[in-house]
Amino acid sequence: MSAVFEKLFAHVDANVKSYIDRLAEVVAIPSVSGEAVRRPDVVKMGEWLVTELKRLGVSVDIHHPGKQEIEGQSLDLPPIVLGTYGLDPKKKTVLVYGHYDVQPAFKEDGWATDPWVLVEDDKGRLIGRGSTDDKAPVISWLWVIEAHQKLGLEMPVNLKMVFEGMEESGSEGLDEYIIEEAKNSEGFFKAVDCVCISDNYWLGSNKPCLTYGLRGISYFMLEVSGPGKDLHSGVFGGTVHEPMTDLFQVMSKLVSPTGKILVPGIYDTVAPVTESEDKMYDTLDFALSDIHSAMESKVTIHNTEKEALMARWRFPSLSIHGIEGAFSSTGSKTVIPAKVVGKFSIRSVPNMEPEKVTELVTDFVTKEFQKIGTKNSFNVSCAHAGKAWVADTNHFNFVAAEKAIERVFKVKPDFTREGGSIPVTLTFQEALNKNVLLLPMGRADDGAHSINEKIDKSNYIEGIKLLASYLHEISLIA
Repeated sequence: MSAVFEKLFAHVDANVKSYIDRLAEVVAIPSVSGEAVRRPDVVKMGEWLVTELKRLGVSVDIHHPGKQEIEGQSLDLPPIVLGTYGLDPKKKTVLVYGHYDVQPAFKEDGWATDPWVLVEDDKGRLIGRGSTDDKAPVISWLWVIEAHQKLGLEMPVNLKMVFEGMEESGSEGLDEYIIEEAKNSEGFFKAVDCVCISDNYWLGSNKPCLTYGLRGISYFMLEVSGPGKDLHSGVFGGTVHEPMTDLFQVMSKLVSPTGKILVPGIYDTVAPVTESEDKMYDTLDFALSDIHSAMESKVTIHNTEKEALMARWRFPSLSIHGIEGAFSSTGSKTVIPAKVVGKFSIRSVPNMEPEKVTELVTDFVTKEFQKIGTKNSFNVSCAHAGKAWVADTNHFNFVAAEKAIERVFKVKPDFTREGGSIPVTLTFQEALNKNVLLLPMGRADDGAHSINEKIDKSNYIEGIKLLASYLHEISLIA
């Protein structure tokens, strides 16, 4: 069996330039799901995947999840691309998931280079929007299939693929598809034995990890409106109830400067930390300098590694993200906005239910707004929500991934949780009743969602080897 791994690894090493060129090709497609003007680009990225999958002999189906109201327009949701490669009943069937949409990116936000042009710097970092989140991992599954074909090697498992184009905008339409299709015993998910998702990151910058837990998310919009149009502050300042002032008053009540959520009852259902869980944090390869490096600052709230990681993984948090409708350009503009929308989210943990979180938040902010005594109108809504997720690390899925990491990186991985949210993880686990694994490719400092997003060339190339090894290890263990 070692000869198979040697052939695969040698093939990957011999095709580094091609893999980077293909990554550049997809980074150049600005598939931003959250912007109506970019919807054709999201569709174009989905079509790119369909073309490549068919080139490799993958059986492809396309699910159209329906319509979406965005920026006053009714648009088709991007297609969910479904691939099947192999139907051998003697082999295990592995379902892999990824997303082909990305976050917005603008050069003026502080990018050192054009975000839609992949650039390799002198440190071997491949910089570009979507490079690590999630385009490199998604296309790497294709290169695994291609490598086996070119080497004349049999795929060790049957492969099912689900690639969506709305992950960065709440995965709209995906949960409904998975839940309904899972009810069909002869449907797409027939015979799936386990699930693998590569859409997260190492704990630090040096050691690979396997992730068995994620926080959930509830994203809220607070809308305050009053005047029929934007007003001049010199003419109307001091004579009207200003929506921005009211919004600031309410949002200032949400969270303390030390990160404590001030919404009453929000901590009531948080699962307690067990003794064995507490000890697990003592063995992780992590230093505060890792998070300082990732954030390019030392403004962490906590002073120990354990406190920082528990705050990031184990307890809920509330972050304020921005205000829609407010003046935000350079220069001085003396406008009173007629309507503003404050945006914030709560990252939830096990035992917190999204419906209860929404109820608590809605009740609290409504009461706080009423205290102001303003004549402005107020509305609060939850844009999207997903529950937290925890998996069984003793399952063969995790055992195979651990062996694959040892084979490629020559080190045992850390077992970690994540502060972020991938709602589809829990959906797969509950709808299919199968173990779900998070197998990260990128590093903690990749800057997903931020300026200068990157994936290190070594992580990309070794990551292709890792995905191939993982499939082989499943065939050997399960």
